[in-house]
Amino acid sequence: MLLAAKPPDWTHERFITWWRTDHAELTYRLPGLRSWRHTEVEAALEPRSEGWDGVSILGFDTEEDLRTALASQEWAAAVAQVGDMRGRRIAVLGTEREMFAG
Repeated sequence: MLLAAKPPDWTHERFITWWRTDHAELTYRLPGLRSWRHTEVEAALEPRSEGWDGVSILGFDTEEDLRTALASQEWAAAVAQVGDMRGRRIAVLGTEREMFAG
């Protein structure tokens, strides 16, 4: 999962468009990628949650598949595209569990 914030000199709209178009083209190529969900953050629900623009959840069958993707040329290309854009991100690994389905 990646939580990301735009570079200081970009608009929120520019960042989301870039993430869902130019950057997405590189993400789609990651080896072993099984799913990808992207959420545009529209509002913070409390002051300490402000400053984030989007959440990406990349799905892989196993942690090994994820690690293979992270070591790939495709991942290197995606990181190179981000370059020094000066945005912020938090990247974490976890196991998803559905806790409620109404």
